[in-house]
Amino acid sequence: MGASAKPHENSSEIKNLNIDLDPSYVPADDEPFMNDRQLKFFEKQLVDWKNSILAEAQGTLNQLQDGPIREPDLNDRASSETDWSIELRTRDRQRKLISKIDAALRRITEGEYGYCQVTGEPISLARLRARPIATMTLEAQERHERQERVSRDD
Repeated sequence: MGASAKPHENSSEIKNLNIDLDPSYVPADDEPFMNDRQLKFFEKQLVDWKNSILAEAQGTLNQLQDGPIREPDLNDRASSETDWSIELRTRDRQRKLISKIDAALRRITEGEYGYCQVTGEPISLARLRARPIATMTLEAQERHERQERVSRDD
C-alpha cells in the first residue's frame, strides 16, 4: 500500500464487528474512512449478496435434479436446452463472483478493505456502494483497462 493511506489499524478488532447497525445507515464521506460502522455495512452487504447467490444456485441445482428435459417437440427441447445452458453459464459467473466476495470479506478481516490495491488510496464510498468487491479506485481501474486495451491491440 502507498504511504498516503493507512488501512484500518485495528484489524484484530474487525474480525468480529459486533456492532448494531441501523438498517437505514449509509456510509457518508463526512465520517472517518473505513470506521467500524462502514466496515460492518460493507460486510453485511457482501454476506447478503453471497447468500442471495447461493440461494439462487441451490434453486438451480434443485431444478437440475428434478430430471432431464422431457420436451416432446424438438424445437421446445432445443429452446429448453439453450435456456439451461444460459442458466449454467450464469451460475459459473456467479461462482467466480463468490470468490471475489470472499476475497473482499478477507480484506475486511485483514483491515485492507476500501483501499486501492494498486495505489493504496481510499476507494470512494460511492464506488464501494455500487461495487463492494472493488479493489481499485476508479482512476486506477480506468488506467488498468486502458493498458489492457493497448496490450490487446498489439
